[in-house]
Amino acid sequence: MIQAYSMSEIEIQEPYVLIVEDSPVDFEIISRAFRKIEFTPKIHHCQNGDTALDFLNKKSDESAPTNPTLVLLDLNLPGTDGRQVLSSMKSSMDLKEIPVIVLSTSNNDNDVEFCFSMGADKYLRKPISADEFAETARIIKEFWDGKTNLNVTYQ
Repeated sequence: MIQAYSMSEIEIQEPYVLIVEDSPVDFEIISRAFRKIEFTPKIHHCQNGDTALDFLNKKSDESAPTNPTLVLLDLNLPGTDGRQVLSSMKSSMDLKEIPVIVLSTSNNDNDVEFCFSMGADKYLRKPISADEFAETARIIKEFWDGKTNLNVTYQ
């Protein structure tokens, strides 16, 4: 039996993005690119893998009511790097369902393969120009919109 759900029957989850990025400049450019395309999620920023894992495991911010609905993850972070963050997230029962988009300067095939093998949902090469960042922001927004598309049926 196929059952369709109406918008009133399904709670729509607002986007809440954790951006794990050690460069303050890149973080600001990503944030501006989101605003430019009118994608206005709640954003939490962590500058390294250790604080990201603490945040995700609720060790550093007791005011955070829920897990983020999306993680943007740089691979090359000081201390605990993005590979370790991804691996920890995807091996955790509480975190493994959170979508992860890797946003990195690395174009190494081994990095790309590793990220997908660990469960990353998307791998995007970090852009160089502001226009490229806006296009990357559009891709991220389209990914989010696809994850929250309510035009689905359930069996």
